[in-house]
Amino acid sequence: MRHFGYLSASEQDELFERPPEHFTRDSGLDLLSVALGATLYMPADRPALVADITKQAAAGVTSVVVCLEDSIADEQVEHAEENLVRAFTELHADAGAELPLLFVRVREPRQMPALVARLGRAVRVLDGFVLPKFTAASGTEYLHALDDADRLGGRRLLAMPVIESGAVLYAETRVDELTRLRALLHRDRRRILAVRLGATDLCALYGLRRSPDLTIYDVKVVSNLIADVVNVLGRADGTGFTVTGPVWEYYSAAERLFKPQLRTTPFDEHDEPELRSRLVSRAIDGLIREVGMDKANGLHGKTAIHPSHVSVVNALSVVSSEEYRDASAVLGAGRASGVMASGHGNKMNEIRPHMAWARLTALQSRVFGVAREGVSFVDLLAASLPR
Repeated sequence: MRHFGYLSASEQDELFERPPEHFTRDSGLDLLSVALGATLYMPADRPALVADITKQAAAGVTSVVVCLEDSIADEQVEHAEENLVRAFTELHADAGAELPLLFVRVREPRQMPALVARLGRAVRVLDGFVLPKFTAASGTEYLHALDDADRLGGRRLLAMPVIESGAVLYAETRVDELTRLRALLHRDRRRILAVRLGATDLCALYGLRRSPDLTIYDVKVVSNLIADVVNVLGRADGTGFTVTGPVWEYYSAAERLFKPQLRTTPFDEHDEPELRSRLVSRAIDGLIREVGMDKANGLHGKTAIHPSHVSVVNALSVVSSEEYRDASAVLGAGRASGVMASGHGNKMNEIRPHMAWARLTALQSRVFGVAREGVSFVDLLAASLPR
């Protein structure tokens, strides 16, 4: 797999100083968790599931979650399971198909070994499971069931637990729940690819839903939790996990109360004013702002429920030339300490405080590439979004 693989060689050369590298499920958890980028969810009962997966892979999607949980009506679960098994069997039979990382979001723990048993040899196309409503109480059963699935399938399957319960959101239980979750996940960290945030379910606990004018960081009861999840589970000292950004729910025109916050200048400077209009009309300007807030708050990648979101999230994940040079300078200092001026002459790089950031930036540059000097997210979006 490779991000932006749909671009031509000339387009890649024009946009990237260092193009994205190929990666596989065996690339190691540190690299793979950063490489997830926008993870596209799709219901398991889609009639053309095989065509949908292969189409989105060709369009640049590198990680897909096939959902058996909230997107499926209770009476349709059996049909959705049959459709999933049939689709994965067909994907496995097509040896030449280029597939994204494939995960299944289950409803309950025993569904995992049961599905693996039904998949048989087709389990080879399955990379792991998304574990919804993951708590310190339910997590042990989920991880034991995943052990059973591993034994049945003859391979290690990865896990992405979803933090979305009242136990972790409510103030009176949060610290204890996060502490217990950290201990549970740490014992099984060899297979925990990322921790995902279920913002929709979290908002539902208070009857809330953010509008397209706002980001999840404006919903304080949830944004406070995000800060605590990163604090406990996202530390950069070797004990933490990659924490991914929550879903952006909007993908077409909706009534707006406030003016868009997407500046016109970057689009005018890169001769793309029409692109800005398209983004605003599809409520993508809110997604762009939220991705920026995700990055500022220590989240990497994002859940996506619409294909139009994928190229936006991934384009905003490309490392700028300035970021790459700053990170390289910090990493190049080795064990030294102190402060140095950025090569761009606009900031100070402090070697020890910025070392963890530099290492993460170097990982991100490998899978998302480094933009050429003067290439902005506007250029990357223009090249990525369908006209």
